[in-house]
Amino acid sequence: MSTQTAGTIAVFGATGRQGGAVVDALLARKAPVRALVRNPRSDRARALAARGVELAAIRTDDPASLTAALTGVEAFDFMTPEANNLEEVETEISIGTALVDAAIAARVPHVVFNSVFGADRKRGVPNHDSKHAIEEHLRRSGLRATMVRPAPFMEEMAPSLEHGEIVLRLPLPENVALKMISVRDVGRVAAALLLDTAQAPGGAVELVGDELTGPQIAAAFGARAGLPARYEVLPLSVLPSDLDRAVFRQFAKAAEHPSNLAMLRAIEPAALDLAEWIRSTGWTAPTDVTGSAPPSRN
Repeated sequence: MSTQTAGTIAVFGATGRQGGAVVDALLARKAPVRALVRNPRSDRARALAARGVELAAIRTDDPASLTAALTGVEAFDFMTPEANNLEEVETEISIGTALVDAAIAARVPHVVFNSVFGADRKRGVPNHDSKHAIEEHLRRSGLRATMVRPAPFMEEMAPSLEHGEIVLRLPLPENVALKMISVRDVGRVAAALLLDTAQAPGGAVELVGDELTGPQIAAAFGARAGLPARYEVLPLSVLPSDLDRAVFRQFAKAAEHPSNLAMLRAIEPAALDLAEWIRSTGWTAPTDVTGSAPPSRN
């Protein structure tokens, strides 16, 4: 796919998993990238520089540093750190607001916010509603803005191997289909939007690469390993915080509304479903936690 935007693309969060995927996709398209980083001397920042990424040192509590880092860029992609408690929720909103305000001051032509699935309205999940608040601030800013709303990441699926059987445990009923997306595809979609090689109708796109029930997810991993698989439902009480419990309740509610899987593939035709993601990542069964030898596949 050709690169239509020739200017530098700024990325905040480039040393993280999701922002790193955006950088990967931009570099694959030969786009010049400027990473906004708190510590240019960190190993991850140095690794970006070694790949040709320009580093801009910033402080999220220093508006001047943010504005300077965004001056002259053609587009800006940012995501905010996931909040794990109510105090961090307020910090997340503060960071997101500061980044939007800096983009206004720097007159950035296009801003892409990597938000979260369902952030189009408040849903009573504090660390999702924080992204709703940032989206609203961005919409009011007058900037050209696009919201990218990924579903939970496929990379979060972590089945175990027990007595030669693949076992997946999640705090979701077995008849609830979990919406999922690969981090790679989040990066590719964001890059396409930043480079103006794709458009999001209405200025927002929900990213869902697959939606499967717990038993179906377990079966996909079992098929790859050539082993039997089972799914076990965990109670919400096993989760460490009220925020986590609210998130999984929201996942269950989201399953009530079928996804438009074609929307993702209109932007990224090579988007992965779960089986393709398992295969493409070279996933292999983990060590059997029981110490048992796996059954023969012959």
